Amino acid sequence: MVKSLEHNKIVIDETTLKEFFDLYFKDVCTFLNYYTHDQFLIEDIIQDIFIKLWEDRENVNIFFIKTYLYNAARNRMLNHLRDEQNRSVLIEEWANREIEKQKSEDCVNMEEFSLVYQQAIKDLPPKCQEIFLLSRELNKTYKEIAEEKDLSVKTVEAQMSIAIKKTREYILKHYNRPNSALPLLTTLILYHGYMFLSK
Repeated sequence: MVKSLEHNKIVIDETTLKEFFDLYFKDVCTFLNYYTHDQFLIEDIIQDIFIKLWEDRENVNIFFIKTYLYNAARNRMLNHLRDEQNRSVLIEEWANREIEKQKSEDCVNMEEFSLVYQQAIKDLPPKCQEIFLLSRELNKTYKEIAEEKDLSVKTVEAQMSIAIKKTREYILKHYNRPNSALPLLTTLILYHGYMFLSK
């Protein structure tokens, strides 16, 4: 059925949509692996393109469904990666502006801060500490950590939540003097890694 359809304009209905999904899902997954190994993102993108295909079924002219799916998946993936990169750049630019703005009145001794930060990490429970360092110092995704440590992604998320909360509390408790730049600095480092501010 599919072979004959690919030589004519394809009519999308519930039957053909399911058929194409079953037939090409794995192939498109493999194709998108060239751009990222984030399986959750890949599956989200594939679901999105099939939803879009269904929504536009009355207006699209498709003669080669595999070509359509590959092009749609590639374009959506590239748009996502571009948006993520732009978002990271904007966050970094905003953070640097905020820190520069407050430096004159709220100076944080970065050497002292680094020592406090390292001590806060050392005081974490062993499992929390290991997962936190894999995420923030080695830039591993929660999925990669889960696979490496034979844990569920939910467990990794829970341990990271504990690590961030305890580390933040330790740092802010250590600096008992008021400093409006400190909460911002602490949050940025905990969510982006200590190397974020040394780029």
